Amino acid sequence: MKKTNRFVKDMTEGVPYQLLLKFTIPLLFGNIFQQLYNYADSYIVSRYVGSNALGATGSTGSLVFFFFSLIAGLSTGIGIIVSQYFGIGNEKKVKDSIGTGFSVILVCSFVMASIGFFAARPLLTLLKLDKVLMTDAVNYLRILAIGMLWVGIYNGVSNVLRALGDSKTPLIFLIVSSLLNVGLDLLFVVVFKWGVIGAGVATVMAQFVSAISCIIYAYRSNTYFRLTSENLSPDTALIGKICRLGIPVALQNSMIAFSLVILQAIVNSYGPVFTTAFTVVGRIEQLIQQPFMSLGAALATYTGQNIGAGKIKRVKRGFKSATIISTIFALFIIAIFWGYTKPIVSTLARKEDVMIYAMDGLRITCLFYPFLGLIYTTRNVLNGAGDAMFSLFTGIVECIGRVVFAYPLTLIPFMGKYGVFYATGLTWFLNGGFSFIRYKLGKWKTINVVENIVE
Repeated sequence: MKKTNRFVKDMTEGVPYQLLLKFTIPLLFGNIFQQLYNYADSYIVSRYVGSNALGATGSTGSLVFFFFSLIAGLSTGIGIIVSQYFGIGNEKKVKDSIGTGFSVILVCSFVMASIGFFAARPLLTLLKLDKVLMTDAVNYLRILAIGMLWVGIYNGVSNVLRALGDSKTPLIFLIVSSLLNVGLDLLFVVVFKWGVIGAGVATVMAQFVSAISCIIYAYRSNTYFRLTSENLSPDTALIGKICRLGIPVALQNSMIAFSLVILQAIVNSYGPVFTTAFTVVGRIEQLIQQPFMSLGAALATYTGQNIGAGKIKRVKRGFKSATIISTIFALFIIAIFWGYTKPIVSTLARKEDVMIYAMDGLRITCLFYPFLGLIYTTRNVLNGAGDAMFSLFTGIVECIGRVVFAYPLTLIPFMGKYGVFYATGLTWFLNGGFSFIRYKLGKWKTINVVENIVE
């Protein structure tokens, strides 16, 4: 068993900060590879197709996140249940949770893919996307929607593996997928001249290879994935638990996505130059958020396993360690971004007017990174403990923050269109504060997601 499950990690024993860092590093490498692909994709599109094409692909990001939010939320619910059953030591329930979880993910992915494909143009029209960007954006969004099934499969498998303490296997296939994606980008965009369509096709093909390869490898190397027909038979009780934990997280993600959609509509109203600059800042911040996301994912697994084992004090120690790490990183990045803004932005933006907007926007939002880090640590310790309903509250806060603050802030003379960046930072500040208060209140310590859990 130990030889076969060589990447599975029991996080209920050992020094918390060491466990978190060891778990985080593979996740971080994988996420950075993925974001480097996004960078490469943006560079290739911008360099060989044009700035408008970059703006078109960037304008679909909030919608793609919206369609994916339900899948991601349910995957999180599955991961919470698996990690806590693993912490208890109930192997049968772990397998049952995996089997039932896959059924849920497949159905959800198909529904989201269908909506994304058929509603692409009406939704982008609703967002007031400039006509110059419309055709490319619609084509790109429809192609990515087709790949939603493969994204769902990979995300589901990855969440289960991480719940079992294995952050290395997803890394392997994420690296392969990212490298394949860049290679196919060069082939389809540079050689075949397929433009934005080529970038989308490259992404979907890489997602397909990553999903299929990951699930095959997981089956062969991890005994928890060797499911019987009994494990694969959907368990209504488990579906209920998955939905109870996953739907609040999904709604949180949906509200965040909705707020980003509204924010994108405001950004689009300022024309293609500002839209492209906003996309540049978004691409850079996607890369910077990866350490926060990776640390948060590590903390969620750590929390789930230790809650399952009834070790509340270890959860507190882990949260403290994670918060210190995220704050130090945030302060370091602020210094880097203020000292080297122009060379950082110039990696994606070539036009002077785009660069000016992007540089100013990046300097504004980076000041709020410590609160962004706090969001990831508190949210994930609460999710790992099963306090998923609070995720819905944080989604509401984030939605209200962007929707309510964005437009009024743009009316303030010294802010103008930069108000959209201040709105983002202010939203992070509020969400981080509310999440920390929720953690300190301690309700998460009394939530029993699975049986046999005691404080």
